Amino acid sequence: MPATKVIVNLPGEASYDVRIGVGVLGGLGAHLRALPALSQVERVLVVTDGNVAPLYLAAAKDSLAQAGFRASDIVVPAGEESKSLAVAGEMWEAMAALSLGRDCVVVALGGGVVGDLAGFVASTYMRGVAVVQVPTTLLAMVDSSVGGKTGVNLEAGKNLVGTFKQPAYVCADTATLATLPEREWTCGCAEIAKSAVIDSDDFFFWLSDAAGALAARDEAVAAEAIARSVVFKADVVAADKTESRGVRECLNYGHTLGHAVEALAGYGTFSHGACVAEGMRFAARLGATLVDAPWEFVQAQDELLDELGLPALAWSAEPADVLAAMKRDKKARGGIVRFVLPRDVGNWELVDVEDAIILEHLAAWRKAKG
Repeated sequence: MPATKVIVNLPGEASYDVRIGVGVLGGLGAHLRALPALSQVERVLVVTDGNVAPLYLAAAKDSLAQAGFRASDIVVPAGEESKSLAVAGEMWEAMAALSLGRDCVVVALGGGVVGDLAGFVASTYMRGVAVVQVPTTLLAMVDSSVGGKTGVNLEAGKNLVGTFKQPAYVCADTATLATLPEREWTCGCAEIAKSAVIDSDDFFFWLSDAAGALAARDEAVAAEAIARSVVFKADVVAADKTESRGVRECLNYGHTLGHAVEALAGYGTFSHGACVAEGMRFAARLGATLVDAPWEFVQAQDELLDELGLPALAWSAEPADVLAAMKRDKKARGGIVRFVLPRDVGNWELVDVEDAIILEHLAAWRKAKG
């Protein structure tokens, strides 16, 4: 199956390629060397984690070496705990100890945690060095590796410290998905479903038809789902690269409740995707009340998430605690919680929702858990 290339065009910035396909990791070094901005670079730092390093670090460094790069590496512990200022600080110190200058390149080899962390470190070391994203999870391929959001977590919430730093290149080798645990596969499926709901009837109904095959990891279906998701996100980012015009906030669909569930249940208790799927179910029902989303849409989304292996969570919490967690999220404005609410497939609205309405729906949400 030939590789697919998606070009991300951003106003006022250099465009970059997202290459998707089996075996594209082997061409990583050659593609970086062919980029005018990186053609004279010598030093590369590969950032990865303890799960990915034994599988793909050697291949990445071999490809870079063949293209004439001198590659060092940093391996951080796997898991959300590494997305912290403490780990970022250790990485900055390590980069300084390696005598890396402003002309180095940071290559993020891993999932969303590695991509966010490495991107943040690259954007701040010496006031910014180039970063390349090499996602190895379905979630990172369809979402976090594209668009330039970086960040680390605070105790108060996820991604509360971060920057916008567009990558110079994205290399999504779908062969790496073969080693992905089932939990992480369904995690990525949730972000694909989010994109399909927000994007269009074409994407949504294609995914509804292909959901069983995607859940079963059909390679051709997975490649098309990744490409469709990247095209969708690239278009959104091009329209609102720093989330300042209200367009890019559509990408937060499902994340308002989802982030609260992650925080209250304890990071890692449920996958990010499982929490987003729960947030999508909640937002759709809220949309039926506030923006007249048809109940047929709510049911169709439920069925899609079920078929993708993302059933409703059995977990719940006190409505007041969930609301408080929502208000700590970076998406809140002036103490007001904002939701991306679907009117229907491909039609959404950003809505400030009163506390009383949120509490009413959270009470119904908890009651439904039994």
